[in-house]
Amino acid sequence: MNFVTSSSVLLSHLQRISGVLSTNTKMPILDNFLFSIQGNTLTVSATDLETTMITHLEVQSEKDGKIAIPAKLILEILKSLPDQPCTFRINEENFATEITYDNGKSKMVGYNGNEFPKLPEHNYTSSIGLTGSLLSSAINRTLFAIGNDEMRPVMTGVYCHFSPDDITFVATDAHKLVRYTRKDIDTKSSSAFILPKKPLNLLKLNLKGDESVTLSYNESNATFTFNDMILVCRLVDGKYPTYEAVIPKENPNVLTIDRQQFLSSLKRVAIFSNKTTHQVKLKIVGSELQLSAEDIDFSNEANERITCSYHGEDIEIGFNSRFLIEMLSNIESDNVNLAMSQPSRAGLLTPVETSEPNEDILMLVMPVMLTR
Repeated sequence: MNFVTSSSVLLSHLQRISGVLSTNTKMPILDNFLFSIQGNTLTVSATDLETTMITHLEVQSEKDGKIAIPAKLILEILKSLPDQPCTFRINEENFATEITYDNGKSKMVGYNGNEFPKLPEHNYTSSIGLTGSLLSSAINRTLFAIGNDEMRPVMTGVYCHFSPDDITFVATDAHKLVRYTRKDIDTKSSSAFILPKKPLNLLKLNLKGDESVTLSYNESNATFTFNDMILVCRLVDGKYPTYEAVIPKENPNVLTIDRQQFLSSLKRVAIFSNKTTHQVKLKIVGSELQLSAEDIDFSNEANERITCSYHGEDIEIGFNSRFLIEMLSNIESDNVNLAMSQPSRAGLLTPVETSEPNEDILMLVMPVMLTR
């Protein structure tokens, strides 16, 4: 089993799927890439058993075969090479792998490709076509709001709901919530599932934005096919919380403010907040927003004032500054609305302008009790 390929092209493909590799796997074979040759097509796979990524590239080859090659070694040698043809020669009896390049060669021990976990065959019941830009937007808007509590696994992923009218992505950790909806998509039926965080991060890294993505899914697995790549992941098992119930319907107090100005002020004031609560107080009186934070233990405090547009009763409300900063950083609008009802109820952050008319973004942040 021999083949010739470009060092830089192979490295690019391997780096795109290397994020699947786990650092604490109990199966040594999972520390390898599976190289499979069929005709002149090289298929490289990486998996942690929960998520699998597969990529294809054209090579010069005379014989089909497969071998598992240590991922760390192959990545390091390819990173150190300038772009040039590399010849791989594999001994099919002991799986010794020799890589020959312009000024030398390297040898490493590979493993029997038949020992590599086989990708299970999935009988997918549904599929949908998406654009890379839509999927990227959905992931970028929701990923930061995912929870990390392993006791509540359904909140460690993004909830996806398809209906004939729209597609909705939701993420929450019980302190903040993001709902991202798109109406420029055609789905024939309704369905819902929860995508784990790791494959979402891998998609975020690999989507370019202009590609077509086919999403196929059933009750337990989902497959994303795009460009020359395939990503297969196991879905999070469980029922997602009824998130609509926590979104307050009546929010008569609405603050409209320049997003960047609000964000910059928050970042400065938050430096002086309590390092446990990260509390920042918003006091809105007339057309003025006062931001303040203090850390009594160290006698630190900060206050700033911003001119704003406000409709409603004067209000004082406290928020975790980290959550507000995350949300404002993931909105692209020049101005934002913060809608509130009372200091003990959640605030709703939404963009005023949008470059995508079929897009709807709602971010919810729970208040923190004000310390006097």
